[in-house]
This record gives sequence, structure tokens and C-alpha cells, in this order.
Amino acid sequence: MRNARRFLAVLVAASMTMAMGITVMADDFNGFPLEEKITLTGMISYPPSTESEPNNRTIFKRLEEDTNVHIEWTAIQSDQWGDKIALNMANINTLTDFVFSAGFSNSDLLRYADQEVIIPLEDYIDTVMPNLSAVFEKYPEYRAMCEDEDGHIWALPWIEQLGSEKTAIQTVGYMSYINKKWLDFLGLDMPTTVDEFEQVLIAFRDNAADIQAEFGIEGSIIPMSCIMNDGDQDPCILINGFGEGYGDPDRGRHIAVTDDKEVICVATTEGFKKGMQWLHKLYDEGLIDPEAFTQEWSTYVSKGKSGRYGVAFSWDIANIDNLQDWVPLPALTADVRNITPANGSFTSGFDRGRCVVTALAEDPEMVCRWLDVMYDPFQSPQNNWGTYGEDDDFDIFVLGENADGEPMLQHALGDASPVEVREAECVGGPLAILDEYYGVYVTCPDDAQYRLDWIKDIYTPDMNTKYVYPNVFMNMDDTEELSNLTADITKTINAAKSNWVMNGFTDADFDQLQKDLDAYGLEDYLAIFQKYLDAFYAE
Repeated sequence: MRNARRFLAVLVAASMTMAMGITVMADDFNGFPLEEKITLTGMISYPPSTESEPNNRTIFKRLEEDTNVHIEWTAIQSDQWGDKIALNMANINTLTDFVFSAGFSNSDLLRYADQEVIIPLEDYIDTVMPNLSAVFEKYPEYRAMCEDEDGHIWALPWIEQLGSEKTAIQTVGYMSYINKKWLDFLGLDMPTTVDEFEQVLIAFRDNAADIQAEFGIEGSIIPMSCIMNDGDQDPCILINGFGEGYGDPDRGRHIAVTDDKEVICVATTEGFKKGMQWLHKLYDEGLIDPEAFTQEWSTYVSKGKSGRYGVAFSWDIANIDNLQDWVPLPALTADVRNITPANGSFTSGFDRGRCVVTALAEDPEMVCRWLDVMYDPFQSPQNNWGTYGEDDDFDIFVLGENADGEPMLQHALGDASPVEVREAECVGGPLAILDEYYGVYVTCPDDAQYRLDWIKDIYTPDMNTKYVYPNVFMNMDDTEELSNLTADITKTINAAKSNWVMNGFTDADFDQLQKDLDAYGLEDYLAIFQKYLDAFYAE
């Protein structure tokens, strides 16, 4: 029954995909199930405190039934992956046919390619991987992003489309949120300028006792909390309005692209300087959490769940407190009004190095055929989020129908934690979820939909810059040089940010930062980025 249902779903998926302009093979899962069972080997990671044997996960059980391919897994706990994967890749005795959840960087891919540990995949993609080929045919930019300068594809990608261009869900990672319950209690309007925002924080501070009493809060009131230099918890979305309006959207590299297609370091701009001065003013007035420079994620969340924050930063405020009492904080006007989208975000979620096939594979064609199943439009959402029909008390999906009465995965989390369920059910790996799949093969997850709506309605109208730095595949020499330069440059900028917000700084301090960055090779750093940006737009 299950195989029959899955066979029907595959045929439906094929016909619907062709109708949407994506051509896939109409046979059963690209020739699966095989007449005789075979065994392949793979490496995979799994989250701590979840099922450690991949073949006990429902998704892989069904895949084995549907393909007649058994995978002998080497499973590594995700918090140990970085240390162990390098050792396993260097040892012929631990090397498997493929690495399912590699997450390899550009330098990893090029190094393993140079060592002939992994094989190029472009010919297999073109001949025995119809699902991935269909994605590349409709979105050729993804194929271009996978290719090195010689046209080789060394890894299979992870692609998750949720919106596109300036409405993509990744355009604003470190979203700022404000406690609407506190605003309403104090009779305050939503701030729209940096001055109004400062006055709101002061009101939170000066009315702390009343807020504690009204809402039964234990612990001191914190007008604004964050984790400086920590990805989505960094507060620098607030300074987009200063100076030229770039803010600091790329905390890993501190770069932005001007409307003239010039790569700049934001830490050299007047806007960055003025923004840091303003954040220091907020800190000096007791409006920023004094632990913002040292606290761990668990501490940050614990204080947030106690209801102590007036403003906080994260990908989703539900991670910190709750959805009911909080709303996104719009762009704040200072010199200008702007939100600079995150670099690489216009092509949505993309991981170039998600899965590799190793030189050890005796039948790489069969490995690639099996891996192409992961790109089936009905399979990819399950691998990414989880599945249906589990034996436990919760599921990411129920198997329902779309508007045409065809099988569709419908999100059905209920009160369960999205992270908990996803980690328990999903398998990750190579996959592609395209915008046109929503409402056809799968519903859009609720926690993504409200975030997409926030970005489209609140942030996209203030995204005035034309470009973001694209996701490019640099060669080995440039990758290694950039890695070396980035270490010192990023460390220096991050240290300055924390120090300046806490202690303030002078014009001489700012000038010294510029000299330090120059000494660390900022000119060469930017030149490498510029080289690939120019090539990207020359194509």
C-alpha cells in the first residue's frame, strides 16, 4: 500500500512538474525500485538527543522501500561533525560512497577535488539526475553557483526558496522586535526614527517597576537585549539609517555592494561610525543589556522567556519570547531610511557544498541516481522539514490534498516545537524546494509565512539598495587568501564594535581602525570580492 501510494505520488509529481515548466522523467523514481536490493555507504550528521541510527528514521525507511537501496550509514553527532568529518575524509577505511550532509566550504570542496577524494558530478547531473537537472534548467543561476571556474560541479546543493529577490526570507536575518504589550501599556506609538526609538527605550527603563507589576515579571527589566557580533542576535539592523545607510548586514565579512557595483567595507563608512556612536549613547544611558557582549544563547533565551525584554533580535521572536506580544520593529530613520538586505539573499537559501560523491564509490552513477531522488518535489520538503505518519505523538506534516485533489504535504505542527520536531524527523542532505512547490506539493510552513509577510510588508519597501554580494565560487588561491585576510579583518572590526559600544571612541580611534584594517590587507580583501562581483555581472 505504501509503495503504491508513493508510486502514485511520484507520477503525480512528474505530471505536475512538467505542467509548471520543470521537466522530469516520468518513470518510477528514475528507475527505482531496483529488482534486487543493493547497498551503498554514506556519511551523515544528526542533532544531539535525536535518533542516532539514520535507518530508524521514517524518511529513510520509506526511501529504502521505494528504491530497494539500502544505505549503510556512518552517523556523526552534529556537534562533533567538524572534527570527525575531516578525519574520515582522510582515511580510506572510513571513507564512504558519498557524504550526505557534508556542508563543505568552498575551500573544502577545492581541496578534496585537488586531492581527488571527491569526483566531479556535472556529467551525472546531465545524464542520470533528472530532478536536479530540471531545477537547473528552470533556474540556471543555481547551476552557475555550483560550478567552479573550470565548469566542474563538485557537490550537490541544498536549495530552499522562500520568496525571491527583496522578498526572500533570508534578506533580513537579524530582525529586530519590540514588545507591543509594553508599548500599549505605556501608551506609546511605534517608533519610526532613532530619536523616537531612544525615547521608547527610556520609557521602558523609567517605568520598569510599573511594567514588572503589571505583567508579573521576575527579574529586572531590560529595555534592549542582544548578543553583539552573534549572527541574527546582533543589533546592527538599527544603524541602517545612519550616513550612507549600509548598516552592517554581513557580520561575517562586513561588506556591502554600492549601487555602482562597488564592494565596500562598511566599517570604513561614516554611517558605521555614527551608528556605533549612537549605540554607545544607548548603552551609556543604561538601555542596552550589559551582558550583551558576553552572554550565551541559552542565557539570552532564558531572560527573554522570563518576559524581561523590551527589544530583542533574532531570526524569529518565538525563539526568545512569544509571537503574541511582539511585532517587528520597522526601519528607523536617522540620516536616511534604509534596510540593507543580507548578502547572498536574493537567490534564497543555498548551500553549495551540501553533498559529495567520493572517489571510493564503485558505482557513482547509481549513487547519483539515488541522490537525485532527494530532489523529487515531493521528497525534498520531507528531507528538509520532516514527514508524516510517524509512530510518535507529533508530525511536521499530514498527507492531504491540494486544490486539484492530488497528494500534498500539509504542515501540521500543532503546539509542538518546530525545532524539536524538525530535528527528530528531517534528514537534511541535498534537496531543492522551489517557490512554485508551495500549494502544489507542500504548504508553506506557518513560521516561514508570517516571516515572509513581515519582510514583504515591513522591510522590503525600505530596501533601497540595488545589489547584494552574490554567492560566488572562488578559486583555491583566492579562497585561501580571502580566508586568511578575513580572520584578521573580521576579528578587528568585531572587537572595535564591542569596545566602542561599551566604552565609546574618538575620531582618532576610528582613524586608527582604518589604519589597522589597511595593515591587515583591506585593499587586497576588497579586490578579491570585486573581482568576482565584476565577473558575476559580466556573464
